Amino acid sequence: MKSKILAFLGSAVLSAGVATAGGFQANLQGQKQIGMGHAGTGLALDQSSIFFNPGALAHLRQNGIQLGVSALNAKIAYREPSPGISSAQTDNPLSTPFQVYASYGKEESPLRFGIGVYTPYGSSVNWGNLWQGRFGLNELTLQAIFIQPTISYRISDKLGFGAGFVYSTGNVNLQRSIPLQASNYAEGQVELDGNASGFGFNLGVFFQPVEKLSLGLTYRSKVEMEVKEGDVTFMLPSSPLITSQFQATQFDAKLPLPANITLGIGFRPTEKLAIAVDIQHVQWSAYKALRFDYNAPIRGENFSESPRNYEDVFIYRLGAQYQVSDILTLRAGAYYDKSPVQEGYLTPETPDADSRGVSAGLTLALSEKVDLDASFLYINKKQRTDDASKSGGVAGTYKSVAYIPGVGLNYKF
Repeated sequence: MKSKILAFLGSAVLSAGVATAGGFQANLQGQKQIGMGHAGTGLALDQSSIFFNPGALAHLRQNGIQLGVSALNAKIAYREPSPGISSAQTDNPLSTPFQVYASYGKEESPLRFGIGVYTPYGSSVNWGNLWQGRFGLNELTLQAIFIQPTISYRISDKLGFGAGFVYSTGNVNLQRSIPLQASNYAEGQVELDGNASGFGFNLGVFFQPVEKLSLGLTYRSKVEMEVKEGDVTFMLPSSPLITSQFQATQFDAKLPLPANITLGIGFRPTEKLAIAVDIQHVQWSAYKALRFDYNAPIRGENFSESPRNYEDVFIYRLGAQYQVSDILTLRAGAYYDKSPVQEGYLTPETPDADSRGVSAGLTLALSEKVDLDASFLYINKKQRTDDASKSGGVAGTYKSVAYIPGVGLNYKF
């Protein structure tokens, strides 16, 4: 019981992108790039290079401020294992991951400074308290915010380097039902609430050997999110026989957000057309297990640990943009994201499967200094059946889809 009560917490904390990317990674860091399948490491498109490639930032010729937000509407369906016939579907609230970027450099200076604030992990999952898997999860709400001051240096018109320091802060609230081993009581509930923080960095190099071809390579480090003194609240009958088994009020945990290495290629066959190809390697193997230390025993145990054993995976992205006129630019893209979750390790917080995403977007030049970006991303995860025998999750068949419109505003000066 002790592992089923709290061991899922790490998955929940890290499952913000349950319907937006493999594992728990949400790829919604730039409206232009979203419209191109979230590709753009090999292009110097706009201020969001702070995230996509700090080395490309110094190749921007204008200072700017960029704001963007997406409306994440995700649905997950569940069906019991054969011969079960019952099913369930999440009733998730609308999530709004955002991004804010700004950069400044003196005219003709090779040095540029920037800062980015974005939400690579953040979502909500609501299964309700009546579904078959309520002892695994009822409801999850999470937000993680990355703050990244950045410096970029243009060695020449062909080569640039950049680096950013990352501070991550976040919070999580989740609820689940607890089966009780007493004849007069069917179940109780537990609510978990905690804040987490961590540190990391983002490195990038941008190389344009010829006018029509550019290359980018970035490394975003692992960020170890640490939860200290998170709150554990049990809602139980007043029976001393039951309450004496659940004494913990706080917990500590360390939760890894994986490192990413991305190679990007940008190709401009004409002045109006740009093509982007990204290959992203996500080092999910850092996520081996979850351990939680409690300030008091839960059914006689002061800690719990459950295996996850994620695998490293690749994400393949392809996108293009075409400048129709001085006012209008159109975009389209697609990607394939393989799930890092092995067979037997599926959980209701991250019922992950191989993903296919298609996207479109546009930019409207409202004036010489102001642009409006818009994007739309549709994600369809493959249907997946898993016995959850190794994760302690909820066995069954899961299917996830997401619809994500987004809008952004750019001010150049």
